[in-house]
Amino acid sequence: MNKIIVVTSGKGGVGKTTTAINLGAAINYFGKDVLIIDGNLSTPNVGLHLNSPEVPINLNHVLRGKAEPKEAIYEHVSGLKVMPSSLSIKELKKIKPEKISDFKKEFQTLSEYIIVDSSAGLGDESIAAINLADEIIVITNAEMPAITDALKTIKLAEQMKKTILGVIVTRVRKDSIEMSPESVKDMLEAPILGMIPEDITVKKALNKKDAVVHTHPHSNASRAYKEIAARITSTEYNSKKDRYPFWRRILKRENPYFWKMTMKKG
Repeated sequence: MNKIIVVTSGKGGVGKTTTAINLGAAINYFGKDVLIIDGNLSTPNVGLHLNSPEVPINLNHVLRGKAEPKEAIYEHVSGLKVMPSSLSIKELKKIKPEKISDFKKEFQTLSEYIIVDSSAGLGDESIAAINLADEIIVITNAEMPAITDALKTIKLAEQMKKTILGVIVTRVRKDSIEMSPESVKDMLEAPILGMIPEDITVKKALNKKDAVVHTHPHSNASRAYKEIAARITSTEYNSKKDRYPFWRRILKRENPYFWKMTMKKG
């Protein structure tokens, strides 16, 4: 059965949109049909992240009854499907966020996995996106303010009788400031789907307007997203075998300049 997975967070700046895009790209990597919907109507970024900032027809047109959902879908070169939202402030004023749940059955016919990037926080847009969901994934980093807000989001979703698929912890540095995975799990009372390490390749991918799963498929962050996608789709995946070749890892440690030159040539 096709399912709608809403990716949300208690606060902004924790990597929610980056995770929604890379999770979708990772699921698509395993041969699954994936659609990413930008449900963050106020501050949409999915299109910007995937190099399609302005398109003729988008989610806003669908919510206003000006277009059919399938007309607002655009295919990335990777095969990943995207339904962007409008960047126009004028368009935003015409939209009622709660309308998005009216299209649940139609959205479910569009792809095997529908990943919805919601607004952060507990406002009307976030609630509307959560209401649309079959399952919820909550994004946080390992710091107390973000975890506290993530807990509020989980409690709200539970009150709305939604299934919490789990929590993804981003930008993990494993320093003394961060909470341990065990502490995060205990505090949120939800399973940890995965830990995404702090990784410069994520920023490089953003600069290239693409998912790190596409631009740096063997990086630590990319492999972490694939591990989560494999768990969600019940697909076998060996992260260790998906690392950069041994000779490249050695050269990277011993001669960073040579590594950069090799990567440019490759």
